[in-house]
Amino acid sequence: VESEPFPGVGNLAFGGHRLKIFAGSSNEPLATAIAQYLGRGKTSPIVRKRFADGEMYVKLEESVRGCNVFLIQSTSTPVNDHLIELLLMIDACRRAHAHQIAVIIPYYGYARADRLIDPDKHRREALTSKLVANMICEAGADRVVVVDIHSPQTCGFFDIPLDHIYASSAIVRYLLKRGDLANLVVVAPDVGGVARARALAKALNDAPLAIIDKRRDGHNLATVLNLVGDVKGKNCVIVDDMIDTGGTIVEGAKMLRERGALHISAACTHALFSGPAVERLSSGVFEEVITTDTINLPQEKLFPQLRIISLAPLIGEQIWRLHEQYLR
Repeated sequence: VESEPFPGVGNLAFGGHRLKIFAGSSNEPLATAIAQYLGRGKTSPIVRKRFADGEMYVKLEESVRGCNVFLIQSTSTPVNDHLIELLLMIDACRRAHAHQIAVIIPYYGYARADRLIDPDKHRREALTSKLVANMICEAGADRVVVVDIHSPQTCGFFDIPLDHIYASSAIVRYLLKRGDLANLVVVAPDVGGVARARALAKALNDAPLAIIDKRRDGHNLATVLNLVGDVKGKNCVIVDDMIDTGGTIVEGAKMLRERGALHISAACTHALFSGPAVERLSSGVFEEVITTDTINLPQEKLFPQLRIISLAPLIGEQIWRLHEQYLR
């Protein structure tokens, strides 16, 4: 994991005892890195265990009365287990009289279930993203922080303050460090990702932009139809918020190769890597796959082309600002 320097306070140290950072089980390495960036060494102690019938148990091992508590938990695989664990952590803090409870969700699951798309128009499907937002609010959270949420409209589902931060700054620093921007083209994998790709291209010295025209046939299924832009003889970076099964981005990379692209990289914030994703991404179609540590990848999902950038400085900086705000 590469930890990019963050322009700001840096290596912060909290002398007061009023700040507590607790880690869920989904991404303990990231939570520890955030705590270390904030000068705390490690996260606050917490007991998380499971009973024989599968029920979860959460207990805080130190007092949080009157404290500003930050809970770090991604709702990654297993999504439902991590979500319930997060709700239990929030409830434990509320019942222990925490002053403020801020939930840091580096990867927010169910964000793709943000609208009703039932083709028969009878609307018989659940609006899951709104339901999950309601659960987090009702459990007792005072504020939520998310990173590169799939659909920004999901932020409006929360009835409490929400901060939406972006990982693009860390990815831009990595690409700038890599160099060779003169021959770079930023590629949007679909029309919905144009705004994200355009913002990244602008940060990379106004690099040219290309767009892949895609039609989705169903969940996790996509068909590439056309390409808008010139990629012949160029180094291309396909930018998306997440890579799930990898079908969309790999098909896009194959099209770029057919159109004469020289060096093809993929960049995303959230590495879900479900099903055949690792096999597809490591097949040789990409020279590099750049992602962040919002999701803790097991050893079997790592491969030679993968580059992981740590978001601990970015999230740590956000926690510092929120803590300062609470102290005023």
